[in-house]
Amino acid sequence: MAADIRTTDLNLLKTLDALLDERSVTRAAERLRLTQPAVSGMLTRLRETFGDPLFVRSQRGIVPTLRALELAGPVKQLLQDAETLLRPSAFVPADARMTLTIASTDYAMQAVLVPFLAALRRQASGIRVAVLPVDDARLPVQMERGEIDLSLIAPDDTPDALHSRRLFDERYVCVMREDHPAASEPLTLDRFCALDHALVSYTGGAFRGVTDDALAAMGRERRVTLSVKSFLLLPEILRHSDLIAVVPSRLARQAKGLHVVAPPVEVPGFTKILGWHERTHYNPGHRWLRDLMVETCGEPPVD
Repeated sequence: MAADIRTTDLNLLKTLDALLDERSVTRAAERLRLTQPAVSGMLTRLRETFGDPLFVRSQRGIVPTLRALELAGPVKQLLQDAETLLRPSAFVPADARMTLTIASTDYAMQAVLVPFLAALRRQASGIRVAVLPVDDARLPVQMERGEIDLSLIAPDDTPDALHSRRLFDERYVCVMREDHPAASEPLTLDRFCALDHALVSYTGGAFRGVTDDALAAMGRERRVTLSVKSFLLLPEILRHSDLIAVVPSRLARQAKGLHVVAPPVEVPGFTKILGWHERTHYNPGHRWLRDLMVETCGEPPVD
């Protein structure tokens, strides 16, 4: 009678392996930490499964049949493969070969990914990184499908289905070129409102942001004369004009040739969140990558 994998108790194979090694029901029971009657019962089931006596009695214990000897190698290999399958996979950064896909705004590219990628290249140069723009509407589906592994987003934009971890709280500062006429004196609220401003509009074309909301609460307003869609272009514009801008402090730290001061109005900051899906939550490689991102980018904002 042919054995059927659907009805075969694979735990019996451990007993068969022990019996083949020990050639004794007593010693096999001790090895498996079972009683001798329990092992004898398993041997009966093994004989039924394979349609063969498998072992015959001898003066020194039991002797395997030809069928049992045929099974010895495949059974041991199967058990070794099962142990490998069940053993947690070890992650060695230097040996890793994988692709990590990150959804990020251009702000997060500079504030988070620049230091993260530098550390990643030093420790795991075999990991490739693809950076895609954040699409809030599609993000949950993209992460569920595995199209995106990590997302750099704000708390309000974090889907409920995702795991998340706070990276840092960000604050705003005012920047201008180093030799700007306003750089040599304290920046008063009147002077701030009188100067020409640039701002970043993620949606494109907007001339109002959180700074304008803060000013409106004080009954004031500023003059925004330039709206750009990306932070990447803004430092170069400021270095070659009399425009000023209110930007996240981490961008100001990285920009060269700019004068940084506190704005004369309290502008609410924001929190940057790292998000990931349940499908990668327990993966040791992805866990290491998340920890590395927190380690390189998760410090509190500068004073």
